[in-house]
Amino acid sequence: MTAIEATGLRYAYPDGTLAVDGVDVTIDRGERVALLGPNGAGKSTLLELLGGLVEPDGGRVRYFGETTDADTVRSRLSVLTQNPADYLFNPTVREDLAYGPAQLDCGRAEVDRRVERVADRLDLHGLLSKPPFRLSGGEQRRAALASALTVEPDVLLLDEPVSNVDAANRATVLDLLDDLAAEGVTLVVSTPDTELVPHVADRVLLLDATGTVTARGAARDVLTDTDLLRDCDLRPPQVVRLFEGRTADVPLTVSEAAGRLDAGRPDTVE
Repeated sequence: MTAIEATGLRYAYPDGTLAVDGVDVTIDRGERVALLGPNGAGKSTLLELLGGLVEPDGGRVRYFGETTDADTVRSRLSVLTQNPADYLFNPTVREDLAYGPAQLDCGRAEVDRRVERVADRLDLHGLLSKPPFRLSGGEQRRAALASALTVEPDVLLLDEPVSNVDAANRATVLDLLDDLAAEGVTLVVSTPDTELVPHVADRVLLLDATGTVTARGAARDVLTDTDLLRDCDLRPPQVVRLFEGRTADVPLTVSEAAGRLDAGRPDTVE
């Protein structure tokens, strides 16, 4: 079943600069998709177009095969943009997490259940009574993600979800995204970070500096095409660079490389 289907998306900034140019994309339910590209490639704008936060100048987006009106499926669709302050506007973090389900007319007990569950998953209990403006940048990002999750969406669109998040909490966020994917949540992640992609996506749309999709395919195929990545001003993942030209089956992550080496690999190319 299709979660999001976009056809011919086009968007220009007020000064006329083209940000997204004729993008077609279909995202099926339960998929993990990365929008990968250099800074200025229009990834954030494309994510906002797909999430119904911005109206396209051309083309359309259809949700769940049912409607082109994102507002009618807002309870099934959460978008987390780069600015956590867009989601943190109440006196305390707890109230921010409760805001979404309260707007869906969930009862008090259900709101509390959702807040406690998400706080557990993102280790936020120590922050619930704090005002959002007193949180660090990484804490704000985790709190904003939590507020997007308390509506229990079917589709989650995330713009650089671990930016400014320290190593320990980065692992917490990535583990949570794995769990959500296992639960059937559709994930769309915008990032310029090739190192992040193997952890959050199985499929990649690669955008160049003009906002055009220059390649699409399995994450492994895109991330191991080092010439293609460099042509788009992206640095291939470190492990890919290390094994480039040395093996026919290039690993994408450190853990994958370690597993290969423990098993007596890689098999070198003759």
